[in-house]
Parts: sequence; C-alpha cells; structure tokens
Amino acid sequence: MLFEKIIEEKDILKYLMKRDLLSQYKKSKIYLLLWLFAKVNFWLREPKKDEIYYFRINRQFRAYCIIKNNELRIFEINNHQN
Repeated sequence: MLFEKIIEEKDILKYLMKRDLLSQYKKSKIYLLLWLFAKVNFWLREPKKDEIYYFRINRQFRAYCIIKNNELRIFEINNHQN
C-alpha cells in the first residue's frame, strides 16, 4: 500500500471548512503521509474487491478514498453516525 501524495476531489475542502473539520483533516492527512495508519483507523472497506479505503477524521466523520497511481484520492467525506 504505497502512496506518495494525497489528492482531494473538488468540493472536499469546502465541505470540511463548512463543518469546521479542516484542522482535524490536516492532522489525519499528516498521519497518513507518515504511514501511521493505526492513528486514523485506515482500513479497506467491504466488499474488498472494490478497493475503497476509509480513515477517521474524528469520531463522527470518515473520509473515503482509493489508491491510484501512487496517489491517495479522497472522493467523499461522510458522517458515519447518520
């Protein structure tokens, strides 16, 4: 599982700023780049054949992503408590 940089789809940063999650997201992003996956609960989502990963931003929000061309591409931020 190798990735060199993290790329957000458009409107992800707007979503984070609207919910005041930007600083928590940046901290999670640093942990991922340092390969400290346990700190953010970085896991492969079921069904595993889809190769969609997720990681924790805080207790309430999760980021969903895929790994493509050595890049972690974040395509959705979701409130997993709803």
